[in-house]
Amino acid sequence: MSAVRALTLLVGLLLGWVAGRWLPAAASPSAQLTNTLSLMLAGMLASFLIVFRIERRWVGAAERVQAWYAGVSPRTVTAATFGLVIALLVSVLLSNLLGGVPVYRWWWNVIITGVLAAFFVTFAVRNADAFSGFGPAPRKKQGGKLLDSNVIIDGRIVDLARAGFVEGELIVPGFVLRELQLLADHGDAQKRTRGKRGLNVLEELRQVTSLRVEDWDTPDLSTVDDKLVRLARETGARLMTNDSNLSKIAKLHGLTVLSLNEAAVALRPQLQPGDVLTVTVTKGGQQAGQGVAYLDDGTMIVVEDGQKLRGRAARVVVVNNVQTNVGRMIFAKPDKDGGVSEDAAPA
Repeated sequence: MSAVRALTLLVGLLLGWVAGRWLPAAASPSAQLTNTLSLMLAGMLASFLIVFRIERRWVGAAERVQAWYAGVSPRTVTAATFGLVIALLVSVLLSNLLGGVPVYRWWWNVIITGVLAAFFVTFAVRNADAFSGFGPAPRKKQGGKLLDSNVIIDGRIVDLARAGFVEGELIVPGFVLRELQLLADHGDAQKRTRGKRGLNVLEELRQVTSLRVEDWDTPDLSTVDDKLVRLARETGARLMTNDSNLSKIAKLHGLTVLSLNEAAVALRPQLQPGDVLTVTVTKGGQQAGQGVAYLDDGTMIVVEDGQKLRGRAARVVVVNNVQTNVGRMIFAKPDKDGGVSEDAAPA
């Protein structure tokens, strides 16, 4: 039972006891005791009926306060504390000066302290930038590129580093390293293979470029994605990931995201209408007579009247190039001049 439930039931018991004390005296002490116990039981049962609603409201309010507190910067807290200290000191001075006034009462000091606190705290918070030299020192902006687990397991970053396209320091957070270790020790064979591949990629990456393990973690965040976003915001590092959802969240926080998948799509050759390709139709399309082929990078090619070419290498002419939300799609038709190429290598 949570503390909120126990406190609510205790309040119900106390209210029943108070109501029993207010009742007129009964004919006998035993009857008085029975009435008081009955009222206490009734109060506890009544509080039990509303305890769950009170608990939900309390938990919701506590979560909102926690979220607000997590978003308050140390500089703001320092400024508010400084303003409150000044308000208390001025209040003490004024109370000593006004102590000799005949009409002075103690509650004047309470009012004066409240007014001074509201003024000085508000003024200090509005000018919180002036307190940059006080309080805890902010984390130094380090820059670099922060690696996610999926971009490590992908492995293409090693080839990019060897080719000299990855500049600056690469950073692997400690919690990402622990995630790869858990995958490498997992009971599932597929997850175990992915974890071992990620660790091998880091070993290769360490030999070709500057790689640093950032031993950083925070207990108030449970997911790896949330920790990556927090660390990138604090260090000013760019986040390198192939996770589209994490990429969207990071961009909403104003972070720079580097995606190898987006880079690969940008580097694909742009096929124009009239270009000739040699492809192998592997299956039929949605429309009658259509055939579907694929390039080496996974781009789908819809071939008009390509059903008859299924299973054979054929030359096709690009008719249209369409960019969809899931990737690029190419529409083509058989090359009348080239026909079927029996000895051509399939795309």
